[in-house]
Amino acid sequence: MTTLAALNAASRDEFVALLDGVYEHSPWIAAAAFEQRPFATLAALKHALVQAVRAGGRDAQLALLRAHPELAGKAMVAGTLTAESSGEQQRAGLTACTPEEFATIQRLNAAYNARFGWPFIVAVRGPRGSGLTRTEIIATLQRRLASHPEVEFAECLRQVHRIAEIRLAEKFDTQPHQGRAVWDRAEALAAFSEPPYAERGELTVTYLSAAHRDCARLLARWMQDCGFDSVREDAVGNVVGVYEGATPGAPRLLTGSHYDTVRNAGRHDGRLGILVALEAVAALKAEGRRLPFAIELVAFAEEEGQRYAATFLGSSALTGDFDPAWLDQADAAGITMHDAMRAAGLPATMEAIAAERRDPACYLGYVEVHIEQGPVLAELDLPLGVVTSINGSRRWTGQITGLASHAGTTPMDRRRDAAAAAAEFVLAAERRAAAVPDAVATVGIVEVPGGSINVVPGRCRISLDVRATSDAARDAVADAVLADLAEIARRRGVDFTLTPTMQAPAAPSAPAWLARWESAVAALGLPVHRLPSGAGHDAMTLHRLMPQAMLFVRGGELGISHNPLETVTDDDAELAVAAFATLLDQLARE
Repeated sequence: MTTLAALNAASRDEFVALLDGVYEHSPWIAAAAFEQRPFATLAALKHALVQAVRAGGRDAQLALLRAHPELAGKAMVAGTLTAESSGEQQRAGLTACTPEEFATIQRLNAAYNARFGWPFIVAVRGPRGSGLTRTEIIATLQRRLASHPEVEFAECLRQVHRIAEIRLAEKFDTQPHQGRAVWDRAEALAAFSEPPYAERGELTVTYLSAAHRDCARLLARWMQDCGFDSVREDAVGNVVGVYEGATPGAPRLLTGSHYDTVRNAGRHDGRLGILVALEAVAALKAEGRRLPFAIELVAFAEEEGQRYAATFLGSSALTGDFDPAWLDQADAAGITMHDAMRAAGLPATMEAIAAERRDPACYLGYVEVHIEQGPVLAELDLPLGVVTSINGSRRWTGQITGLASHAGTTPMDRRRDAAAAAAEFVLAAERRAAAVPDAVATVGIVEVPGGSINVVPGRCRISLDVRATSDAARDAVADAVLADLAEIARRRGVDFTLTPTMQAPAAPSAPAWLARWESAVAALGLPVHRLPSGAGHDAMTLHRLMPQAMLFVRGGELGISHNPLETVTDDDAELAVAAFATLLDQLARE
């Protein structure tokens, strides 16, 4: 077993020897990381190794990829793999492929090498560390064959780092037990899904469905198992657990996230924040430790707005912003929210819902852990990031109206092409947002109703979504884009209509809470990276009532979310639990 103390005390040659095999046939990586000693944590060592690869340049990185053997390839058959690769491929079952599986992998390996020029690399131990199946490996290889070469090059390097992370855990004889508990609970929750999605193996849990009720019951049981002193379901279906402080009536730290999902969702959006807090409280309970404040964990029943047009329903009950009109909304089957609540055993009265409003005087603040849902942390090879602000957003839908005409007989200078105007609109939105730091603008709908190959489009449906870290920046971008659209319409002789559909204010993180998250990340030996959240979160709602700040956890697959490919690793989840626990400790000392 290797220790950090031994590494820190080693000579360069000894250091490289101790880390032999972590990166396949590439001792230069350990030699470069040697300069960063001493390492206070294993996370700091991992980061130094990653930075060594990043600084190595393209040629060294390509050589690193090419040092890896093909999966179920000639080296495996000949028995010439390194001990590390041999064990990994054997544990993944690649040495027991059926003839058909072996032939498929060989064919895909050849196609991959021909397309990219290096072997396909995937951490066969997977995001949990327990191993991917042969079916999962083959499906991943098939999917990634369609990647852009630059995207795939970066993904292979990330997979190399994941392989190294798992090998380091074995060298140091340490495992991410809390991270795996988080991962396993996410898998257990994903067992509940609604028809017809469940029959297709897809995850969908919308407000007060049978699957949603199953999730609520399981979350309540876990809260009890983890040592929360009281657990209840509130008037809107939030599951609320309280771990009391050292003294009665102590102020509370509020935390949580949502457990509903979008349709065909991933397993970690929202739920990760609940499960990380569960593990942190379970550790306090196991130690018999009470803090100078209580911890209130809320698993919010609804955030996604999938069954009813009532986004952030769960957290709105806590802030007193629950809209009574929501109760009369009907879902696609004609069931009103009021009736769905009654069927679920909830009171379905505004009196009961209003009673859930929290008194901010009783709370220190609100913190939330969440998967990033974006590519930034993955591209930077960082497991954690501190959220500076949740972007404010504005949305519109509408259409551009021109004149439908014959594609062959209408001269180019006489066209009133609605789609061409929409194309200019897309580029204008892109240009305006790119000029403002942390602003984004998206034209997500560009649709020609009843379009035909030989007709100049006379109508085009459009949308606009503008977000930024401050309301002023958001509005400045939006005003500029709308002015550009007016100019495009005037110049092209078309008309347009845009109707506002949503406006949400920005929610900047409270400076003191932002600093606490930064300190918690730094204590793990990691660099502190600050980034805004472009997506909305329950923290936006709680921001109206109390100070808030969020911690992001890196997502796999370039941060894809609202998608079955959404994932985190057990090691990153472990770091999230550790950061949460460190924040609790810091707050207790204060």
